[in-house]
Amino acid sequence: MLYQGVLTKMETEFSQPIQYFLVLENDVLNMNQLLNKTLTLSFVKYQCLNCNSEAPIFRQGFCKSCFFELPQAADWIMRPELSKAHLDQEERDLDYEKRVQLQPHIVYLANSSNVKVGVTRKTQVPTRWIDQGAQEALEIVEVPNRYLAGVTEVALKKYVSDKTNWREMLKGTATDENLEDWRQRLETYIPEETKPYFLANQKSLKLEFPVHKYPEKPKSLNLTKTPVYSGVLKGVKGQYLIFEDNTVFNVRSNEGLVIGLNIS
Repeated sequence: MLYQGVLTKMETEFSQPIQYFLVLENDVLNMNQLLNKTLTLSFVKYQCLNCNSEAPIFRQGFCKSCFFELPQAADWIMRPELSKAHLDQEERDLDYEKRVQLQPHIVYLANSSNVKVGVTRKTQVPTRWIDQGAQEALEIVEVPNRYLAGVTEVALKKYVSDKTNWREMLKGTATDENLEDWRQRLETYIPEETKPYFLANQKSLKLEFPVHKYPEKPKSLNLTKTPVYSGVLKGVKGQYLIFEDNTVFNVRSNEGLVIGLNIS
C-alpha cells in the first residue's frame, strides 16, 4: 500500500512499549503495527514546513530563509540560557517567545546512551524523553521560565554530558545508572538562583521501546542521496526507524522531506 506526505516528527503515546504514529497527508500510521513488514521509502521533493516552498530544507524542516526568520528556529530553542522574554526583550517575535519561554520548564537527567542533563517544557514530559530514546529519566528542577532552566543546565553540564550518542542509544546497550544517585551528586552544583526549585523526591520514569532487534552497527539513511530504500522494520526508538540490515532513519532530522512509503 502506498502513502505519501511531508515528514514531521512521529507522534508518540506513552505506554509500555511506547506507541509511535507517523502522520502523513491523509493517513496516520501506527508504526508499532508495521514491525516485521518491508517498508520502501522514496524521496519525492522538499516542502518547507512553514512556507511550503520546494527549496532545499536547511534545518529543522525549514528552508534557509524561514530558518533565519522564524521564532521557532531562534538560538534560544537549542540554547535555553539565551532566552530573554522574562526581560521583555524580543529576539524575533516577543509574543511567541513569551508564550513558549514564560511557562514551567523542567531540568532533567536521562539515560539513553549515557547519563545526560537536558531541558524541556513541563508540557513536553515525557514526550521529550521518548524523542531522545531515553530508557529512564528523572526530573530534578522545575522552574517558572526557560531562562532559569537554561542557566541550570549550563551549570550542570560541566559535570554531566548534555549530549546523546545516537549510535549507542540505538544499540540499546546503555548501562543502568541510578539517576537518583546522580541527582544527589549534582545538587551541590545547581546555581543559587534555582536551588529553591530543586526536586528532591521525584521518582524516575522507565521507558520501553518497540524494538525487536537492535542494530549492531547503525548506519544512517540519507534519502536525498539514496532516494529509494527498502528494508524490514525491526524497531522504533527515539525518532528513529530501525531496519533489519542495521540501517536507521531519523524521521525528525528529515522533517520537510516529502516521501513515498510503500508497505508490503
